[in-house]
Amino acid sequence: MLSDILATFYERDVLKLIGELRLFRDEANLWKIHGSMKNSAGNLALHIIGGTNYLFGTQLGGTGYVRNRDQEFAIKDVPRAALISQLEALIPLITDVLDTITDKQMDDDYPIMFDGGVQSKRYVLVQLLTHLNYHLGQVNYLRRALE
Repeated sequence: MLSDILATFYERDVLKLIGELRLFRDEANLWKIHGSMKNSAGNLALHIIGGTNYLFGTQLGGTGYVRNRDQEFAIKDVPRAALISQLEALIPLITDVLDTITDKQMDDDYPIMFDGGVQSKRYVLVQLLTHLNYHLGQVNYLRRALE
């Protein structure tokens, strides 16, 4: 089932993001930007945390999480341990939500507009995985550039 494949990839990539955060030798570098990069690794992690809690948790899992997207990029100096803890909590959230979606339901409409229109759950869940990977690459780049 697609849900099982997606759950495996999401877990793998959230764990990779956690690994990248742990590789920063200087925790202060989590909050620095470099070159044309406008967002720090810490803010990118907060963005993944907020987006996943809202787009998986609220929209598909009914958790009631209220997202403040602007704060994901404004908050600074969250301890690395807190970021990691919040990222770790995403794995069971994602897995639990995906466990409720059958292959047939993947073609159902996602509950809210996404990418400017009505999209299927399949589309949104694959797009969110690629979005996670995009930001994972940015965090990797920032770590290498700053350290």
